[in-house]
Amino acid sequence: MKKLMALLWVFAIQVLVQSVALAQGGVPAVFVRIAKVSVDSVTPVTVVPGTVVSRNDAKLAAEVTGRLLQVADVGTVVASGDMVAMIEDTLLKLKKDEQEAEVQRARARLRFLENEERRFMQLAESNLAAATQLEETRSDRDVSRGDLQVARSRLAQIEDQLARTRVAAPFAGIVVERLMMPGERVDTGSDVVRLVDQQHLEVIARVPLEYYAYARPGQQLELRTGNSMATGTVRTVVAVGSENTHQFEIRLDIESNRFPVGQTLRVSVPTSDARKALVVPRDALVLRPEGISVFIIDDEDKAKQVMVTTGIGADDRIEVFGGLGDGDRVVIRGNERLRAGQTVSVLQDNS
Repeated sequence: MKKLMALLWVFAIQVLVQSVALAQGGVPAVFVRIAKVSVDSVTPVTVVPGTVVSRNDAKLAAEVTGRLLQVADVGTVVASGDMVAMIEDTLLKLKKDEQEAEVQRARARLRFLENEERRFMQLAESNLAAATQLEETRSDRDVSRGDLQVARSRLAQIEDQLARTRVAAPFAGIVVERLMMPGERVDTGSDVVRLVDQQHLEVIARVPLEYYAYARPGQQLELRTGNSMATGTVRTVVAVGSENTHQFEIRLDIESNRFPVGQTLRVSVPTSDARKALVVPRDALVLRPEGISVFIIDDEDKAKQVMVTTGIGADDRIEVFGGLGDGDRVVIRGNERLRAGQTVSVLQDNS
């Protein structure tokens, strides 16, 4: 409602001013918005293609052999450690029971030999035969201790294999592909699902080697796709060029959920060091068959058309060459129908 009232108020002022001007026999003033020409730092850039990828994109494989019982559906969102597939574990459970019995038997054998050792130690003081049996018992005891350790180790291996019948997510993400279905038999190393982290994204771009000196970690580079624009931060510059393409690689961090994985972008990469330049808002440019121009407003609030040529663009401002100076007032709204020498009424100064 406030915006509507403001628009009505502006319209009323326009009607009033134009009515007065017509009543006095003059040409009505044109309402415009203006901004100031300024000197700013600009950097020449070239545009290279880039691709959005996830920093965590993995095909999760089975680590034991067996029949698949469950596989997460495509689109399932999982946290780190959540199960994404399950392999039948009946045989491994039976092996575990068997090995637990082996551990108990080895433990019982060791306990018996330790008791025998204590008994022969008492007899060995007065009986030579007992001394010999003591040495044999100690030898058997040591062997039994080793057997118990081997049995425990094998039990731990079986328990580890049992744990691996549950394929767990190594990071939080979303299941984007089922590579095997429930009921199929998998071998160790068989890919089961593809998991992609949608929160930690980056853009990979390959840049001509001649611009390597101007790419540095921490730079903020412009990213565009269609009408959408964003900014990426250079995370790393791979200082190795391809012999075939004569390009090097840069990787940029971007906000999560801004673009989907696989999206192609246009990345603006610097081609030289920054320099000072005269810039105006892009909206100040008037494109006509005779060329590009801007309208500047003099001290008497009259419009003057100045032909310009453009240079480097930086966000919503662009470098211009022509008869402009730092601090000149240029029209950024209402310049489409403006004519040279026409009186203007400034609605808002965006300087």
